[in-house]
Amino acid sequence: MKSIMLALLLVTNVCYAQTFPNSLTDGKYYVVNGAKIWTVTVGKGEPLFIIPGGPGNSHISYRAFDSLYQNCMLVYFDPFGTGKSDTAKSIQEYSLERSIEDVEALRIAMGFSNISIIGHSFGSVVAQGYALKYPNHLSHLILSLPIHSAEMWSQFNVNKQIEVFFPEVWDSIMLIRKQGRLSNDPLYQSLIGKIPLAFTYRYNPEGRNNSSNIPYPNRNNNKLALQMAGPDGDFNLTGDLSSFDFRKDLKKLTIPILVMAGRYDKIAPPKWTIQYKEFCPKCEFVFFEKSGHTIFREEPDKTFDIIRVFLKK
Repeated sequence: MKSIMLALLLVTNVCYAQTFPNSLTDGKYYVVNGAKIWTVTVGKGEPLFIIPGGPGNSHISYRAFDSLYQNCMLVYFDPFGTGKSDTAKSIQEYSLERSIEDVEALRIAMGFSNISIIGHSFGSVVAQGYALKYPNHLSHLILSLPIHSAEMWSQFNVNKQIEVFFPEVWDSIMLIRKQGRLSNDPLYQSLIGKIPLAFTYRYNPEGRNNSSNIPYPNRNNNKLALQMAGPDGDFNLTGDLSSFDFRKDLKKLTIPILVMAGRYDKIAPPKWTIQYKEFCPKCEFVFFEKSGHTIFREEPDKTFDIIRVFLKK
């Protein structure tokens, strides 16, 4: 009898096991501002748009958010120029304004009257811009490792960290910069490639939910990133991102806002993220004490538990 009950239990678990859509095949295209945008939806309920970082990231690295499938409808999409979405004929088509307008056009195309948004890193820039321009269509705003201004973007301390911890690489970088090579130069990019990504982005390099090995087309568009930040963006921000500043306007927002910051974040350092308490005093602000720039991989349980509670507000 015990063996029969065990077999029935196993069959039941298999039958009710949750299956998730494949990012490559189980999505749908929407025409947004003249371009085809690839989307993948997971779960049911109120829509939560996931805006990737970068600039230039596709959605594939964010599928850890599938953990929220019972709490909302997750809307993943490859921003214009990334993943399976169309790419620009001219890189001048990539802009912060276009990124914001694409979110609004996608909302309309999918037939949603209101959406919630989570923007990660650069995605938080798009999310804040959207919230300030289209507040009447936004239910909740979640900012994950956010950046509030070009000034904050320019204060990234990764270069200093490379100088201290990888002096041999830094010396080579300084040498080629004396030769006039900028951060868009292939030689510079090859030198930066010697720095482990975990050093730049993580406090805990063994963080869970690592999707870096999942094959996906155009998962990161470096040309888009260079257009947005400028040809020497790692040292001198001159592109489309050189002038944004949301600080004085965030107080205008009346929707629920959650700001999540990593204690060891080198990209959006605590010295700057904590300023959201001043510029957005009504926000819920949470530090993740064991994370760098990837809280949803390094502290996933805490991340998703906090989001679940927040979405009920």
